[in-house]
Amino acid sequence: MGRLLAIDYGKKRTGIAVSDPLQIIANGLTTVKTLEIFDFLQDYLQKEEVTTIVVGLPKQMSGEMSENMQRVEVFVNKLRQRYPSIPIEYYDERFSSKMAHQAMIDGGLKRKARQNKALVDEISATIILQGYMESKRMKE
Repeated sequence: MGRLLAIDYGKKRTGIAVSDPLQIIANGLTTVKTLEIFDFLQDYLQKEEVTTIVVGLPKQMSGEMSENMQRVEVFVNKLRQRYPSIPIEYYDERFSSKMAHQAMIDGGLKRKARQNKALVDEISATIILQGYMESKRMKE
């Protein structure tokens, strides 16, 4: 069984998380500059087997798509062109940033560390992936 890879796509930075090969636990992997995401993915996908890519679906609290959705759709279309054999799924990311901040507080990180936006993006991707895996298990 291959890994699941989650992407919290942003205008400047993109958080990345992966599952273990058994797809039980989500782990933060890194944050990359959005302009470098395809270089990162090319390198990572050559080294690791990824069975599904999960992309955070940017919604507003009302359920409507956020302003970032247009950028995400362009990104996902490029992903599908470059990696047609890897399924790509969306997962609602509405509360991931707030949950990431709370996880940092609960983890005892100092205020300065909690201001690290790259870390927030990586944790957000981890939360998206963990939520995706849990929802998938519940459906089974």
